[in-house]
Amino acid sequence: MLWLYRLLFVPLLLVLAPAYLRRMWRRGGYRENFSQRFGATVRLPAKSSAVKRIWLQAVSVGEMMAIGPLLAEWARTGEAEVYLTTTTSTGYRIALDRYSGLAIGIGYFPMDWWPFSRRAWRAVDPDLVILTEGERWPEHIHQAQARGVPVLCINARLSDRSYRRMRRMRFVARPLLDGITRLLPCSAQDEARFRELGVPAERLTTTGNIKLDLTIPPLSDAERAALRGELGLGEGLVLLGASTWPGEEEVLLRAWKQARAAGLACSLLLVPRHAERRLELERWLRGAEVRHHFRSRGAAPGPVDVAIGDTTGELRKLLQLADVVFVGKSLPPHEGGQTPVEAAALGKPIVFGPAMSNFRTIAGELIARRAAHEVQDADELVTSLLVLLQDDPQRAAFAAAARAWQRDNAGAVGRTLAIVREELARIHSEA
Repeated sequence: MLWLYRLLFVPLLLVLAPAYLRRMWRRGGYRENFSQRFGATVRLPAKSSAVKRIWLQAVSVGEMMAIGPLLAEWARTGEAEVYLTTTTSTGYRIALDRYSGLAIGIGYFPMDWWPFSRRAWRAVDPDLVILTEGERWPEHIHQAQARGVPVLCINARLSDRSYRRMRRMRFVARPLLDGITRLLPCSAQDEARFRELGVPAERLTTTGNIKLDLTIPPLSDAERAALRGELGLGEGLVLLGASTWPGEEEVLLRAWKQARAAGLACSLLLVPRHAERRLELERWLRGAEVRHHFRSRGAAPGPVDVAIGDTTGELRKLLQLADVVFVGKSLPPHEGGQTPVEAAALGKPIVFGPAMSNFRTIAGELIARRAAHEVQDADELVTSLLVLLQDDPQRAAFAAAARAWQRDNAGAVGRTLAIVREELARIHSEA
């Protein structure tokens, strides 16, 4: 099966390359260290027999933000050194900004073809590999097996789509999952799915979701006021669209207009999932004839109706200005949803559409705790947002329930660290 994967990789890469390169050009930031896609790495220090080396792969922004406590703990104790890789340019920038002092090197994950993967493996020479969430790369896992290096998948999950595919193609899924030493599912539902796909119970330990252990430094009153001024937000309520996708911004603008028509002092803050959409959004906002300002262009010259947070890694900061939050990629035709975790941890009233399959368990728990509200379509979203913006007690109740949910679900980081320590201890004993 691996040889078939290797043979098909190049033809598939050639077919997919134009779309892949076009997306890289649109998003920007990929030219730097592009050779790392082909197995080159940053210069790494020589290995020490006293400290084991972890190769940690975190695909993008959400995973990169979540692994901070793990990196901080390993750096504090000195029990391991970490080579950190990512797949996206946004994840790479966040890694450099936040973790340069916590990792021995930060780079891009190589394309998963035999020559590139083997080249990177020779340079990194890890003692333990850690993959996050849905990362399961056949060649990468094979290189670990060939060298006797254990592979952990932390915060492991199976989206609805991945689960359906793996059930249909068990002959592909089984060898891939067999190559992972231990899977740490982030929910009971994910553990059940892995079991159904044939993963033995002794290789599964549900640790919970490390994204729920986040601590977001609060802005002071002065910092909040300064940030509002920089964005051009006036006094009154703030409706925030978090990680929005095309079409969702138009619905939020409609909700904002109705709030204004109802006499509410309200501003709209949009944080698109992909910042490279700024030109598209600017053309739309000009056509809508609303005052607007893009965060990437510096401080707003004056008050605006709509502010666009088109900068990387600032969602947690911008969320602190919100009175009501809509979670993006959740209105049809979009599917999957973006994470509501940061908004819940900050105690924000949350609304999302029906397409939250990537966060099905979390969304269900938030709804059950009355910390979030699910709507079925754009019209219902507009109505629900207007009700929340007009109802102070209801917003306060949503906020309190969201904070309580986040507190009750903390602890995954500690459980994950304990299992990583078990693996490191076993590696030391076998050395």
